[in-house]
Amino acid sequence: MQVRIFTIPISDTGAFAAEMNAFLLANKILEIEQKFFQNENGSHWSFCVRYIQNGVNTSGISGAYSNVKKIDYREVLSPECFAVFAKLRTIRKELAIADGVPAYAVFTDEELASIAKLPEITEKSVGEIKGIGEKKM
Repeated sequence: MQVRIFTIPISDTGAFAAEMNAFLLANKILEIEQKFFQNENGSHWSFCVRYIQNGVNTSGISGAYSNVKKIDYREVLSPECFAVFAKLRTIRKELAIADGVPAYAVFTDEELASIAKLPEITEKSVGEIKGIGEKKM
């Protein structure tokens, strides 16, 4: 895991934000923390991004990301569950665009599939799914 800090002034015309967005799209993002600062130099947002460079784990930690096999959820889920899964993916994409983050930062496909399998989608039942904690709720 690596860390990169982005500072974007309030007066940014889009150049700093575009640089950060290009970086986010090019790497596997694990976590983003943001904070607003105001001092004698002006106001700005600061973003701390924890990531794996280009999706390649160079930290020496187990290579979990490099060995992940793509799952075809159309084959794994029932037709009814897949319909819910597909709708959830559409909602996830809209949320990701609105928040300016990659879709998997909102929910992974595995988490969406688990939600789609629920008999009733409630805050309590979603919160019990592995990988979904208070932050995602």
